[in-house]
Amino acid sequence: MKLKKSHSLLIASSALVLSLGANHAYAFEDEDARRAILDLRSQLRQAQQNNMDLNNKINNLQQQISQLRGSIETANHQTRMAQQSSQQDANPDVPPSQQVGDPNEQQNYDNALDLFRQGNYAEASTALNRFAQQYPNSPLTPSARFYEGSSRYANKDFNGSIQGLQAMVAAYPRDQKAGDALLVIAGSQVELNNIAGAKATLQRVVNEYPNTPAADTARNRLELFR
Repeated sequence: MKLKKSHSLLIASSALVLSLGANHAYAFEDEDARRAILDLRSQLRQAQQNNMDLNNKINNLQQQISQLRGSIETANHQTRMAQQSSQQDANPDVPPSQQVGDPNEQQNYDNALDLFRQGNYAEASTALNRFAQQYPNSPLTPSARFYEGSSRYANKDFNGSIQGLQAMVAAYPRDQKAGDALLVIAGSQVELNNIAGAKATLQRVVNEYPNTPAADTARNRLELFR
C-alpha cells in the first residue's frame, strides 16, 4: 500500500516538474519574442531617423543649389548691366524724336547713371529715384526707374528691387527695358528662394516679350530649373 502511494507521488511529482519545465520554456520563448519585437522597433526608429536625416540633407542641398543659382544670376545681371551701361553713349535710351530739351535734365540723368556704372549702388538708387520724381514725364524716367531697381538688386535690396521694377513694368509695359526689368525681378525672387515666383516671372517674359533678347535669356534660365 505504501509502495503504491509512493509510486503515485513520484508520478505526480514528475508531472509537476514536466509542467514547470514546459512553462519555463514557454517563458523563455515569450522573452525572446519580446526582445525580437523590441529590436525590430529599435531598427524601425533608426531607419526612420536615417530617412529624416537624408531628407534634411536633400533639402539643404536644394537650398544650396538655389543659392548658387542666385549667385550666378547676380553675376550675370551685373555683367549684363555693365555691358549695357557702357553702350549708353553709343546707343542712347531715348529715340531722337523724344530727346529731352532741358540740359539739366539730361545731365542729372547722366550723373545718376554714372553712379550705377561706378558700382555705387546705394547712391545710384537714391539719385535715380530723385530724378524720376523730379522729372515724372521725362522720356528718361522709365530708364531711370529700371536702373534704380537694378541698383537695389545689386545692393541686395531684393524686396525693394521687386517692388520698384514691378511698378516700372506696370507704368511702362512697352518700354524697351520692360523685359529686362522682369528678368531682374526673377533674379530677386531666386535670391529670396521664391523659385515658383521666379519661374512665373520668366515665363511672363517669354509670353509678353517673345521676340526679344530678354525672352531668349528667360528661356535659358527656365531650363536651369528643369
